[in-house]
Amino acid sequence: MGAVWFWIVAGMLALYVVLDGFDLGVGILYPLLARSEQDRRFMLRSIGPVWDGNEVWLLAGGGTLFFAFPLVYASSFSGFYLPLMIVLWLLILRGVGIELRGHMENEVWRTFFDGMFFISSALLAIFFGAALGNVIRGVPIGPDGYFFLPLWTNWRVGPSPGILDWYTVLGGVVALVALAHHGALWIAMKTTDGLERRALRAAKLLWPVLLIVALLSLPATVAVRPSSLANYRAHPALFLIPALVLGSLEGTAYFRAKAQPGKAFLSSCVFIVLMLTGAAAGLYPALLPSSISSAQDITISQALAGQHSVRVGLVWWIFGILLAALYFFTSYWLFRGKVTEGSDYSH
Repeated sequence: MGAVWFWIVAGMLALYVVLDGFDLGVGILYPLLARSEQDRRFMLRSIGPVWDGNEVWLLAGGGTLFFAFPLVYASSFSGFYLPLMIVLWLLILRGVGIELRGHMENEVWRTFFDGMFFISSALLAIFFGAALGNVIRGVPIGPDGYFFLPLWTNWRVGPSPGILDWYTVLGGVVALVALAHHGALWIAMKTTDGLERRALRAAKLLWPVLLIVALLSLPATVAVRPSSLANYRAHPALFLIPALVLGSLEGTAYFRAKAQPGKAFLSSCVFIVLMLTGAAAGLYPALLPSSISSAQDITISQALAGQHSVRVGLVWWIFGILLAALYFFTSYWLFRGKVTEGSDYSH
């Protein structure tokens, strides 16, 4: 049951990154691709019906973590208190930027909230990437199972790191570029004419940058946490994951060149899921590694809730996830197709 819940949590977080990732990508590219008020409206309308629903998966992932692995939830949410508060405020500001920009026909008003939408989206991508970097690198877990991290120390990886160091900043850069690329393909899939062409051009420019930072992240991860290769050496079939990561990234370039943004976007979804799957495979069975000693890692067996709870909870989780999947399928189906002046994409 521990392994089942490990992959359930990992899958829900991956689903959140894929779905809310293109929303963040749209925000990152918002001031770069929009040339007119119509472009800005089209970009916002492309995510308008779904962006707030996509955030549900972050809450669902956190709730599932709390239910299945309460020790990890308690330790990580206390140790990462400062970045969690920053992320919470950025989520609020992004929503405020989207919701309030259209409440007044005033250029200054709209520019202010457009800037809020852009800055919060970019910083969220960076902080989410840095958060994953912290988990992979490890945190200074004490004997009581808790830890504290300052925002930064000397920017080096070691037994007592900060939230931001060279490795977690690299993770933030990977997330920023990957989600910007993901958002560009979404915009190309959902819009037409000049905006679609600019989005495809942006995806083309971002692709080599994404390839470089993704390749850099692999040796950096091994250098920071050599034990991340243990599962790969024990199960050589896992080495297919990095190969598939590169294959899916190549798929985004292939379908983009063929002017098939829908397939390119799906390839980007696969790329993100495989990147996160590779990271989870390297961590297993640790849920929260220690930067001090592997003996202090919080593992699945230590953190798992009672057997009766997780077995009964699995039944209710399946029921709830089916309802959520039905809602999301209906929502995306109703708002399928490209955004045009006459389409019913009001928010």
